[in-house]
Amino acid sequence: MKQVAIVILNYNGQKYLEQFLPSVQQYSTNCEIWVADNASTDTSIEWLRQQTGIHILNIPTNKGYAGGYNYALSKIKADYYVLLNSDVEVTPNWVEPVIAYMEANTDVAACQPQIKDFNKRNYFEYAGAAGGYLDFLGYPYSRGRIFDTCEEDTGQYDTTIDVFWATGACFFVRADSFHQQGGFDNRFFAHMEEIDLCWRFLNQGNRIVCFAESEVYHVGGGTLHKSNPHKTFLNYRNNLMMIYKNLWGAELLKVILIRLVLDGVSSIRFVTTGAWADVWAIVRAHFAFYGFIPELSRNKKRAIPQARLYPHSIVWQYFVKGKKTFSQLP
Repeated sequence: MKQVAIVILNYNGQKYLEQFLPSVQQYSTNCEIWVADNASTDTSIEWLRQQTGIHILNIPTNKGYAGGYNYALSKIKADYYVLLNSDVEVTPNWVEPVIAYMEANTDVAACQPQIKDFNKRNYFEYAGAAGGYLDFLGYPYSRGRIFDTCEEDTGQYDTTIDVFWATGACFFVRADSFHQQGGFDNRFFAHMEEIDLCWRFLNQGNRIVCFAESEVYHVGGGTLHKSNPHKTFLNYRNNLMMIYKNLWGAELLKVILIRLVLDGVSSIRFVTTGAWADVWAIVRAHFAFYGFIPELSRNKKRAIPQARLYPHSIVWQYFVKGKKTFSQLP
């Protein structure tokens, strides 16, 4: 097998390392295992130094998911990287079949396994489920998860298929492809950087795949809970940045204008629940995005669009038409 480096980005996650690193070591015998520490302030490093078979890489400052992995992978030599969240339990034979598939399909830049819920093990997990998609307005969803509805796994998605994006919770990526694209966009800090990278891969003619025979179990929200206003800020800002980077001309203008309206509606939903901090996070996200436009424009690289966005609105399908599962979508 090619040289595979499993890289776990850690930030104050000692409890998850203690819980899940043993399964990674047990079921990843042919791989190098790295823990890249993102300037943790807990005792993660002290604990890691007491373990065997683990390579430790210290990142001098907390660079977030995007910058942290960019820094770490610039230091680690391998043919394939497996970017693994610290709160993921892996299973037997989770690595080798994916790498074999990528070796046999050289146009595949990135892969993910099926992501199941660690606490509800017969359900798909929010972060990626059985492979990610993007609608024409830039809203991400997955086979097995649309917005907050996660499906029970009854074998309905046990097929290896091409998808639009692979989850950063367990992200297999060809090292050459990662570095040729310049890695993740550091400006994102965290959230949606893997979707942006996959979009760039697709526009270069590469493929993204969910490999159904591999599965892992994800706790989710281990570093930043999904109800955290800072996460709301990052998700809204980064989504707009991603759209601006990858769409062009009249299509870009149309999508941004529609998103202004829909993000306003989203703010109203937060108001009805009293989540004023999230409302302010959405406002700040928009102004932060506007501030990035000059820089994004200077760095924008024209590519022949090859990525295929879902042509319907997932917001309309879910909230108006009541389509709660992937198989119900037109």
